[in-house]
Amino acid sequence: MHPRFTKFHGYGNDYLVFEAAQLAGIDDLGQFAKRVCNRHYGAGADGIAIAAASEESSSDFQVRIFNPDGSEAGMSGNGTRCAASYLFFHNLWSNDLLRLQTRNGIKRYHLLERSAAGSFLFQSELGQPRLDNTSIPMLTDEPLERVIDYPLAIGDETLRVTALQMGNPNCCIFVDDFRRVDWRRLGPLIENHPRFPERTNVIFIRVRDRENIEERLWERGVGETESSGTCSCAAVVAAVINDQTDRRVNVHAPGGVIPIEWRDDGEVVLTGRADVIYSGEWLAG
Repeated sequence: MHPRFTKFHGYGNDYLVFEAAQLAGIDDLGQFAKRVCNRHYGAGADGIAIAAASEESSSDFQVRIFNPDGSEAGMSGNGTRCAASYLFFHNLWSNDLLRLQTRNGIKRYHLLERSAAGSFLFQSELGQPRLDNTSIPMLTDEPLERVIDYPLAIGDETLRVTALQMGNPNCCIFVDDFRRVDWRRLGPLIENHPRFPERTNVIFIRVRDRENIEERLWERGVGETESSGTCSCAAVVAAVINDQTDRRVNVHAPGGVIPIEWRDDGEVVLTGRADVIYSGEWLAG
């Protein structure tokens, strides 16, 4: 049996969604992800999402996310939203509320709109951020309840960073002008910095006003991306704790504008789309 998949994207962040049964004969899912995500020799994607019916009554389905480098992600806001869209698109789920079990806990997806063409709009609850250095994890000189304005040495320069856990480690850097920062060079250096033992997402943030920020993204295990749900959520949290914005923020990513709210109860809520691209069959063996 050749595995079948459907490709979706969330604001340009694209995922191949498989059902777990389709991949039952594959021993190494990480190596498979590296092959199938390759944009020259595979189907091409920023990751794969693997969905299966949940064995727990507290969730409806479980989803695993693998990056193009073969690593498994703790969480992906766009990847899980693409998986949720797959379940509705293929009529595997119809209730407006979908509970997805991820490595980072259960995430709730509320379907707000869908189109016949395969576009889905969800309000998704992506969890509560953890701000202490141990939870990120980040190796700091002393224990910190919040990692704000922390001096991070990169070669001969020092950057002031805000770091937090939002399903994955995230390191945020505020900038005045993206053109004056070589963020594509800094991204992989920070991702693999020894202070981040599990590596980290890297988000460069420019604040427009109290309700709007722009971002450029270097995602752990992926590289430069058009959008990232977890990174965008982390960017909002970082902006709030640095008193740069209010708690409701429009995040302007290269792939589109994403409304995010960090609610007073601590939950971060993202309202975003996922759109179908095509379905295919993996024939390469």
